[in-house]
Amino acid sequence: MLKSIDKSHSKHDLIDIINTINVPIVFSHSNNKRDIQDKLIELFDSGDNIIFKPNVYKIETIKDLRIYISNPNPKKILSVKDKQTIMLICKEISKFCKHKYIIGKTNYKTIKDLEDDMLYIIQFGDLPSVRRVCRLMNNNIQRSQIWKPIISPQIRKQLEEKLKSKQINPSCLSISKGHYKISFD
Repeated sequence: MLKSIDKSHSKHDLIDIINTINVPIVFSHSNNKRDIQDKLIELFDSGDNIIFKPNVYKIETIKDLRIYISNPNPKKILSVKDKQTIMLICKEISKFCKHKYIIGKTNYKTIKDLEDDMLYIIQFGDLPSVRRVCRLMNNNIQRSQIWKPIISPQIRKQLEEKLKSKQINPSCLSISKGHYKISFD
C-alpha cells in the first residue's frame, strides 16, 4: 500500500486535485499539507472503490489517484538557471520565426540545432514563451513536424477556463433595429 505522497505536490495542488475530481474528503483551507495528506492516505486505506468522472488529470479510480500523487508533480518547477536557459532558447527561436524562418539571421548553424533546442523546450509547455514559440514554429510551411508543447493538467485546465471565459455566449446577446430616444437627466 502507498504510504507516502510525493513532496513535490503542494497543499494548493492537492486541494486543486481534490476539488477537480470530487474526491470525497472533507477539509478546510486552514488544514495544512500534512492534514490533507493524512486524509488522502485514510481514503486509500479504506479500500473504497470510487470511480471519478472524466477530468483533466485523467484520473478514473482511487488507484489512479494513488499513482498520480505518489509520483512527482508533472507541473515541473524550474530552477532560475534552467528557466533562463529556456527563455534564451525561446528568444533565439522567436528571432528565427520573425526573420521569415531564415537560419542565417540567428545564432544557429543548422536547422538540426534549432530542432534539437525545440525538442528540449517542448517539455516545459507550462511556460507561455514555450507555447508561443511552438505556435510560431508551426506557422512555418517548411516545418519538419508539428511542435506540441507538453502542458501539465493544471495549466491545461487554466487555459481551457480562460478560453471559455473569452468566448461570447450568443444566447445572451440580442440585436434589435429601430429608432430609439435616449434622454439624460
